[in-house]
Amino acid sequence: MSKVIAIDGPSGAGKSSVSRIVGEKLGFLHVDSGALYRIMTWQALEKKINTDDPEEVAKLATMVDIECRPEDGHIAYYVEGEAPGNKIRTPEINAHASKVATVKAIRDYVTNLLRGMTEYGDIVVEGRDITTAVFPDSPARFYLTASAEARARRRQKEEVEKGIANQSAEAVKASLLARDQIDSTRKYAPLKKADGAIEIDSSDLTLDEVVQLVMEKVNEAFG
Repeated sequence: MSKVIAIDGPSGAGKSSVSRIVGEKLGFLHVDSGALYRIMTWQALEKKINTDDPEEVAKLATMVDIECRPEDGHIAYYVEGEAPGNKIRTPEINAHASKVATVKAIRDYVTNLLRGMTEYGDIVVEGRDITTAVFPDSPARFYLTASAEARARRRQKEEVEKGIANQSAEAVKASLLARDQIDSTRKYAPLKKADGAIEIDSSDLTLDEVVQLVMEKVNEAFG
């Protein structure tokens, strides 16, 4: 049976970087669940769907077919043969993603995709409801967090490196806090620390230190 490392936390807490490195070290496939919601958001905008209308957004669950393929240590996603790339990493997608992700039909669709990925082998999955709703029985569950200031710095640096930065640090921080509010108060599968999950505050830790902490706990969990 495939092993699952589940990592939750707010935007900018370091989930992606930690998950990728842990996956590389352990030979687990890295799974970015947030990218699936961004893909659904991208498709909503492409199809001119009003993201303020949950009933219209719900229709996407039967309209969009996301293909998942294991590639180079991670699960890659394709829509009609196209890899979305940075099309799903723009401020416009950021502004609409939380609204799309609150719709139950969309969350159910993504949850089913994620659970099916265990057929490819051991996986490390990052997101916002992985420890609570998707893989609540995993023995290796983590909640990564950090101060709003630290998260905003990281997110802005990430956008600069990807060549898509057009927001000030304060604007990035405001966007993150707005996303936190929506994610933590949504009715279905809200962002929260799961009972039994190991919390790590990375505000004053290096990436290597966080990875080391996670690795130690994963080794304990899986023996």
